[in-house]
Amino acid sequence: MWVSLLLIAWAAAILSCARLCRAAVVVADRHPVPDGPGFVLTGPGQLGLYETAFLAGGPHRVTDLTLVAMCRERRMMLAHTGWATVVDPVGHDEVERSLLAMIGPEGQSRIPVVRKKHATAAAVRVLGERLVSDGLAVPASARDRVASGMRLVMAAAGLIVALLAVTAGLGIRGSHDSAPLWFGLPLVLTLGCLLIARLEIVPYTRWASPAGEAVLGAIPISRHHAAVGDRALLTALALRGPKVLPDPALRAALGHGRLKRAELAA
Repeated sequence: MWVSLLLIAWAAAILSCARLCRAAVVVADRHPVPDGPGFVLTGPGQLGLYETAFLAGGPHRVTDLTLVAMCRERRMMLAHTGWATVVDPVGHDEVERSLLAMIGPEGQSRIPVVRKKHATAAAVRVLGERLVSDGLAVPASARDRVASGMRLVMAAAGLIVALLAVTAGLGIRGSHDSAPLWFGLPLVLTLGCLLIARLEIVPYTRWASPAGEAVLGAIPISRHHAAVGDRALLTALALRGPKVLPDPALRAALGHGRLKRAELAA
């Protein structure tokens, strides 16, 4: 009986690893790693703030950037309780107008709700498609394929461990006392595949392709961005997320930390 369980373990290991490898090969062929650090974005212009935010954090980062940019211009109020309130209902570009549309005519909405709705807005979708066509972003289908492959390999590893536990727990040894050791081979295969994936394939599960990562890495950012100005602060936000915001109320509004009592009193 243990041989049947071992065959199931090997089938799960081989099929899951093959699927992950196939997905990685397809994505790598379409989005090769740049030849060297001299890669430079060519085209009508360098990355803007929206493009930077999308490559670094996806649609949600674009929404956070837009909210903070409008807030700093006093066209939007962001409460530490997680609510966004429109002050000026006129957007300066398509992304801002789509954000205002997602907030709705009431002019107020929960930020997590706005973030979720805005991720599917036409303006954000067009932004992502343009970056994909430029080779800077990984298509959602390819990213999902690789992520699905990794989940499948992890599930196969869990199945192998479960089969090993069943074999050892029920004393299914047959004529071979070392039968459970044979399960170590497919387990090593799946764990090794996951290790390689963490080193080589994980970049393809991010929003930016290797070329996009190279462009992001070339963007200068000041360590003292909070004191430099709005542009530097927004660039830091686009690259690193809300954790870089110096205002604890803004960080709390975007779901990164809570205000202390002293900060609330102030």
